[in-house]
Amino acid sequence: MSITFRTPSRRQFALQAAAASLALLGTVPALAQTAFPTKPITIVVPFSAGGTTDILARLMGQYLSTELGQPVVVDNKAGAGGNIGGALAAKAPADGYTLFMGTVGTHAINAALYKKMPFDHIKDFAPLSRVANVPNLLVAHPAEPYKTVPEMIAYAKAHPGKINFGSPGNGASPHLSGELFKSMAKVNLTHIPYKGSAPAVSDLLGNQISIMFDNMPSVIPHVRSGKLRAIAITTAKRSPELPDVPTIAEAGVPGYEAVSWFGMFAPAGTPAPVLATISAALSKVLANPEVQKKISAQGGETVNETPAQFAAFIRAETIKWGKVVKESGASVD
Repeated sequence: MSITFRTPSRRQFALQAAAASLALLGTVPALAQTAFPTKPITIVVPFSAGGTTDILARLMGQYLSTELGQPVVVDNKAGAGGNIGGALAAKAPADGYTLFMGTVGTHAINAALYKKMPFDHIKDFAPLSRVANVPNLLVAHPAEPYKTVPEMIAYAKAHPGKINFGSPGNGASPHLSGELFKSMAKVNLTHIPYKGSAPAVSDLLGNQISIMFDNMPSVIPHVRSGKLRAIAITTAKRSPELPDVPTIAEAGVPGYEAVSWFGMFAPAGTPAPVLATISAALSKVLANPEVQKKISAQGGETVNETPAQFAAFIRAETIKWGKVVKESGASVD
């Protein structure tokens, strides 16, 4: 018996080649979607370790690692009110492996406060979701002679410029909370900027500075231990975590309100499928009761929103805080 091999015609060969090409192209999107992530992800934090931005970033990183199946590390790049870290993240490769924990400072205040910005907070980032709203707490060293807002105002007016207030840096929410207080209470306080909340709190604990308007997670442990005195909270309502601490508005400065917020971003230009993967993982993390409980224990409120909702919120906050900066007269070269 003989066996005959037939050579395909040119037309048959072309059809087979085309079919193979289409089959290969059909697998590319699937491969692209399943390929991310294949290595560790970095969250850039624009303030030093130990502050609220750092605390929230590490909490998100811990749970995102579980959802994404890759290690998530935090890289602290402090300075210039968050602008150093912001510029680094904005210029990072847009591949999903660099994320940014932004704040009301980096993504609403700084654009109005700084004459020159190293990045565009709208154009250079892809918003993922707000993570938390956090009250600021007005705290003082126990050695200071005032225990209430009226007593502090009276002391500040009797000793102009003697009360020093520290902040995580120029343009950070605690800084603007202090500037707003100065403007509304008509007092002269001296601002001392630091490269993050942790070194500022350290100096406050050592009585090197008088007061801070700091994010609650950074100072609430020291209030509970008695190392710092809580004078008032910056939000319109009291915090369930410190129900006996009055708001600044009810304590003597009517209409006063300031809230810090924190959110996750990716560099602009990050592929849509990658953004979708990260966004879905982040949404699961923020819906986790354990995460919500941990944020609540720090005095914060968990926020879980879509990228579109977060983008709209940022635009509104930019307008709001731009007016506050203008009215306060605050400016940084």
